[in-house]
Amino acid sequence: MARPLNKLSAVEVKNATAGKHSDGGGLWLVKREDGGGQWVLRITIHGRRREMGLGSASEVSLKEARDAADKWRAVTRSNVDPIKERERQKREAAKKLHLLKEIAEDAFESRKAELKGDGKAGRWFTPLELHVLPRLGKMPVAEIDQTDIRDALSPIWHSKAETARKALNRLSICMKHAAALGLDVDIQATEKARALLGKQRHKAKNIPAMAWQDVPEFYATLSEGTITHLALRLLILTGVRSGPLRYIREAEIEGDVWTIPGEAMKGRKDATPPFRVPLVPEAMEIIEQAKKLARGGYLFPSVRKGVISDMTMGKHMERAKLAARPHGFRSSLRDWIAETTDTPHDIAETTLGHTVGQKVERAYRRTDFLDQRRKLLEKWARHVTGQGAQIIQLVAEA
Repeated sequence: MARPLNKLSAVEVKNATAGKHSDGGGLWLVKREDGGGQWVLRITIHGRRREMGLGSASEVSLKEARDAADKWRAVTRSNVDPIKERERQKREAAKKLHLLKEIAEDAFESRKAELKGDGKAGRWFTPLELHVLPRLGKMPVAEIDQTDIRDALSPIWHSKAETARKALNRLSICMKHAAALGLDVDIQATEKARALLGKQRHKAKNIPAMAWQDVPEFYATLSEGTITHLALRLLILTGVRSGPLRYIREAEIEGDVWTIPGEAMKGRKDATPPFRVPLVPEAMEIIEQAKKLARGGYLFPSVRKGVISDMTMGKHMERAKLAARPHGFRSSLRDWIAETTDTPHDIAETTLGHTVGQKVERAYRRTDFLDQRRKLLEKWARHVTGQGAQIIQLVAEA
């Protein structure tokens, strides 16, 4: 025989005394001595009696309690534990509450160790921060699809092609990070968005480089002994990237060798040993001058804090009405090597800090060609300082 339902009235609920009051069908109002109360649904599942709380009597009305009881009794009739089912639904709902902004920040934190300087420069996060999060940051990551991504990036897809590409790649990492956290996301959404956005019209431009024949004339203008002049001179002489040079520390120099930590080298985060740069006499003179201006262990400090920026050196060349930029001096050096010397390919590429050969080949190579590179850079320094250059031959040691 079915148990009678809806035995209580709203007035009876309000005036109920301490104790248990049945509404029928397993729904009970449990009142306490202090006047508070709780709705409880008694069910039997898999032969086991269980009690399921449905909320406070002061917050959940009689009608709401009955509706909830009907819902969970139906679940029980399906031979599903309603308490476990409610917990499962809560977990699913929680997954949808993770906003993209939170996921992006967590992904950034987890990858800082892989980034130069622990990502303090913020370059990894910037494309997301500027072009994705303003539009999608407050959306639950589980709800983001390819059309959302397309709409966010379409304004810059062609006009700022490289930035848009970086933003899409970073977003892909964030979506995979969310999936790894157990969130229900479409990790293919970024690739689908790429298809919707279409092929980019913009083509990346190479950084303008100064012809190697013109370097001596420019080098001669860097005579003031300022941090900017000294940094540019050392950049030209060593052929390194501007990042490691700007962050060069006195502690990294031993004798006439500068050892750049592996994590500071692009594409060589796991480099063992770290990359060694031979310092020719001209470079050593620059370093001695820079030590007088050093601050916080850095040879090229900024006027305010930190180190000199790449923009500072670039602005100096821009004010001189030059099209070339600091990074281009690596190309100047490489062209000079190719056109005026017979330097073996491995030595030439190693001079610029490039990875040479396949992984197995590199594992068996026991030299970084330091002595050969020193001779090459001494010749380059003579050219740069206007002392002339002759074609030389360098033969790799067996």
